[in-house]
Amino acid sequence: MSAFDRLGRHLLFSFDAEAAHGLSIKALRCGLPVGGRAPRDRRLHVKVAGLDFPNPLGMAAGYDKNAEVPDALLGLGFGFAEVGTVTPLAQAGNPKPRIFRLVEDDAVINRLGFNNEGHDAAEKRLAARAGRPGIVGVNIGANKDSSNRIGDYISGVKRFARHASYLTVNISSPNTPGLRNMQAREQLAELLASVMIARAEAGHAVPIFLKIAPDLHEAELEDIAAEVTEKAIDGVIVSNTTIARPTLRSPTHTGEAGGLSGKPLFARSTAVLARMRKLLGPQSAIIGVGGVDSTETALEKIRAGADLVQLYTGMVYAGPSLPARIVRGMADFAAREGLDGISELRDTRLDQWAAAPL
Repeated sequence: MSAFDRLGRHLLFSFDAEAAHGLSIKALRCGLPVGGRAPRDRRLHVKVAGLDFPNPLGMAAGYDKNAEVPDALLGLGFGFAEVGTVTPLAQAGNPKPRIFRLVEDDAVINRLGFNNEGHDAAEKRLAARAGRPGIVGVNIGANKDSSNRIGDYISGVKRFARHASYLTVNISSPNTPGLRNMQAREQLAELLASVMIARAEAGHAVPIFLKIAPDLHEAELEDIAAEVTEKAIDGVIVSNTTIARPTLRSPTHTGEAGGLSGKPLFARSTAVLARMRKLLGPQSAIIGVGGVDSTETALEKIRAGADLVQLYTGMVYAGPSLPARIVRGMADFAAREGLDGISELRDTRLDQWAAAPL
């Protein structure tokens, strides 16, 4: 970690976690902080779902909920940025406090509950960046009090299909009551069929990804893979936060309700990723998320079957220069190993990770 990152962490950690998040968004809007320069290396280019990614590292949804700073995030070295989760109507989310740092574990527990400014605000910002380069995905969700959650996802597809490089259907947050029930096969089949119809009606063949939880059992993963294949969904994002509590070292907050992210999520999310790769086969796109905080953890996601990787919590602890450091490390690795492209690494530890216990 650079001296700049250490200073920034010290400053931000003097505030509660949610206030620090708001300050970081404001800093990016103002052109700060400045991360290190990420290389533009042809060996890091990845083509996934018809999109050309300059490198395989992305910012996960949850950070830029309202599409305020996607271009600033790309400027930190990310190959793509995902904004949201965005719901049709603005909502405040769950009561505060709702974000808790587990410093000794490089982890965070959150129970935000899709707090965001709604479709109108996000669409206005995304429309204003029309014509700018860079891959920006939009993560769509349902309002907590919605009487028609599938209708909320249909609305998200129709509103953002023309603005997004790709869309993510997020039914895996543990912080909206009942949302994860939509991962059950019957509900999932109806949802995915409706989303694909909405995309056709929108007239923009934007790739569709499904974001799933890490807390699924083998049979549930099989059902999801079957529906993703049948409905011709472009890919899967593995995974969201976990409601499980592995052994943690932090003396406080470990019993807070919500989703756990960061380093403790790495093993389980990577094992689920590998199982999903086995179920979907080699052609489907998979984005690996959970515990990515270094070049090695990013590369290990790829070895386990990911085409692309995302992070968020890792940057909370390692600072804004982390994405550029990871991308530089990937480029150095590809050169050292004589790879023509980083994608050659994919699946090289698939069997080992697929056999790891859940």
